[in-house]
Amino acid sequence: VINDERTLIAVKPDGVQRRLVGQIIQRFEQRGFKLVGLKMLQVSEDLLSQHYCQLRQKPFYPSLLQYMTSGPVVVMVWEGLNVVQTSRAMVGHTNPAEAQAGTVRGDFSFHVSRNVVHASDSLEGAQREIQLWFQGNELLNWVCCDQTSTYEL
Repeated sequence: VINDERTLIAVKPDGVQRRLVGQIIQRFEQRGFKLVGLKMLQVSEDLLSQHYCQLRQKPFYPSLLQYMTSGPVVVMVWEGLNVVQTSRAMVGHTNPAEAQAGTVRGDFSFHVSRNVVHASDSLEGAQREIQLWFQGNELLNWVCCDQTSTYEL
């Protein structure tokens, strides 16, 4: 494996409802990242309370739970060189009003409470979130045919 850094990207209910999943996947594929896990699910409050454990005391937490359980989410694990940091830049600022054009949120999001996508914020966060959302056997280790042309060996 050239670089096994991984991150969790989740298309939130508003992104799924608005049929943006394909366009979001396309951006990560075009960037050269490798998809190693993908699933669609209706998220439980239990999983969300673990995922958003640092936000439980915030006043917006109940509305966040309501929003995230309002429809299906598509959750993915992407692998590649500096994938955590690069994904954060690709996704854009949490508040779409401050997100640059060309980022997922800058192009598709209208309001901070409906910001289309989640991206892990650190290597440690990514590892924690991936373990929370995926069983080990749901993640694939595979060699992508373009690896030798996209990475220096």
